[in-house]
Amino acid sequence: MLPIASAADQSTDAKINSLISHVESLKDATFIRNGKEYTSANAAKFLRGKWDANKKDVRTTEDFIAKVATKSSTTGKPYLIRFKDGKKTPCGDYLRTRLNE
Repeated sequence: MLPIASAADQSTDAKINSLISHVESLKDATFIRNGKEYTSANAAKFLRGKWDANKKDVRTTEDFIAKVATKSSTTGKPYLIRFKDGKKTPCGDYLRTRLNE
């Protein structure tokens, strides 16, 4: 029998899903992971998959940002978002700002 998720777990999952959906909505942004460029849809799909693979280590929204959405676990390179105006922002910093809004 599967355990019933606590309200806190459900709230955390909802916040993480909201952050991923926000990433997916950034249609004019390019996501850079390990030097390669990706669309917002591909970035969201990747974040969902990495979150799924690391759920046991993700207890809070900050865990998600720090352990899943900040940098490559393979190379250590930070994930970046390049906006339409050319400005690049670390993905972890961007998501923390969205979370605090």
